[in-house]
Amino acid sequence: MGYYGYGWAPYVSVAQRQRKAASEMAKLKKKGHPVSPVVVDGRTIARTFWGKAWCDNLERYSDFSNRLPRGRTYVRNGSVIDLQIAPGEIKAMVSGSEIYKVKVKVAPVAKERWQSICTDCAGAIDSLIELLQGRFSKGVMERVCRQKAGLFPSPAEIQLSCSCPDGAYMCKHVAAVLYGIGARLDQQPDLLFRLHNVDEKELIAGAGQALPLARKAPAATQVLGGEDLSALFGLDMAPDAAPAKPKRPKTQAATLAPAVPAGKSAVPVRKSAVPARKGRAIGRAKQPTASRKS
Repeated sequence: MGYYGYGWAPYVSVAQRQRKAASEMAKLKKKGHPVSPVVVDGRTIARTFWGKAWCDNLERYSDFSNRLPRGRTYVRNGSVIDLQIAPGEIKAMVSGSEIYKVKVKVAPVAKERWQSICTDCAGAIDSLIELLQGRFSKGVMERVCRQKAGLFPSPAEIQLSCSCPDGAYMCKHVAAVLYGIGARLDQQPDLLFRLHNVDEKELIAGAGQALPLARKAPAATQVLGGEDLSALFGLDMAPDAAPAKPKRPKTQAATLAPAVPAGKSAVPVRKSAVPARKGRAIGRAKQPTASRKS
């Protein structure tokens, strides 16, 4: 509970906050606002590399450590009713005693810092799918997560504000939003790059430029099969069908006449229109007669 006017704010149960949150979301939807609540399944807030890395980055800074636990409770019970991530800024709405508006500003990654990350990761990331799935080497993970030099912001690079009456730098509503970002990166890891206003494809392009033309085939564990693609894109992949054998075109000779047995002439015998004389073989040339002596 936080200080509210001349006393403490009245306690609001989780059920009451959830009903108030549902009512507020319905109003926002009617106004055309694209409501995007944070939904956490169970106690685990983040399960993928990008979501875990974001949460781990928050927890390793002493500036945040004493205020984060209340935020975990709030995000787990669905109090973050709307979360929008844009370049350099996160806007959210959190249900507490009232509906509070939270704003988190993140300093953009300096151009030199981004180029250094791309250079250090060159040749180590094979595809955009591997990048967004966090399927790369420990060296790349360490470089991306490096304090004050990676993709995750330090406390000095974050500005926090909340409309609640709590005067703390990080109230429980802000802490809930910060954890909510980690949960959202589980579903949409590309939002981290949108937040920093950088193009994640540059990491892949850098890898292609750094490798020789004759690349080795990727390891079997790095090749995505049909099941992996189905899980990633939600598609029903049809089984591979054997390619049909090409049909041999019929030759002109084959269309004119059937195959000729061995020893027979391939040229058809043309019958004469004039009936042959008796005793003369058909098609036999007339023998020349000897001239009489004069």
